[in-house]
Amino acid sequence: MSNFEGFWAQGDAVTRGVALLMLLMSVSAWVLILWKSWTLRGARRSIARAVPAFWDAADLASGRAALQNFDAEGLLLPLLNAATSDTRSGTLDAAGHAHSRLTRRLRDALHGVLQRLQFGQVLLASIGSTAPFVGLFGTVWGIYHALVSISASGNLSMDRVSGPVGEALIMTAAGLAVAIPAVLAYNVFGKQVGACEAELEGFAHDLREMFSDAPAQS
Repeated sequence: MSNFEGFWAQGDAVTRGVALLMLLMSVSAWVLILWKSWTLRGARRSIARAVPAFWDAADLASGRAALQNFDAEGLLLPLLNAATSDTRSGTLDAAGHAHSRLTRRLRDALHGVLQRLQFGQVLLASIGSTAPFVGLFGTVWGIYHALVSISASGNLSMDRVSGPVGEALIMTAAGLAVAIPAVLAYNVFGKQVGACEAELEGFAHDLREMFSDAPAQS
């Protein structure tokens, strides 16, 4: 802690700005990690409970009620709504084949659901890939600033050099400490999102098969 306090006290505006940026990246990453852990766990639980309940229902109305009860994250109900929505007459959508209209509506609904599941992945990937370089920049700038100050003082002893240089290396360690959790979380969440995506695509495919030869229902 004393090393960081010394680094902060001796640093200039650039050094402190880099340190604050690292802090912001760390807080953002951990907020996303905690939020997505909760969200994806709920999504997997909702899918596992809602899909069997829907197909066990006696009719479409009961199936919709089952989704409303079990799909707490709202991932499956948009697909059912897309499959049962009416087509407005007098539009290009109405001019196409019924099977193609159904496929397009389900595809658009699926993309919307997946965007929600993938929210935050880009930020985690960006933090994981850039944090080490931000930390390295802070280290290089800190060493440069320290050497300039030592040179101006005229005392180039080993003790005067090793202290500031060691304190500047804290930024490299901080960059790794920010990046490693972000990268690990990105990989874990990517696998979980992929599993949810496979389940949602399967449900959308089954809905398309069920409604492709039937009139739209509401």
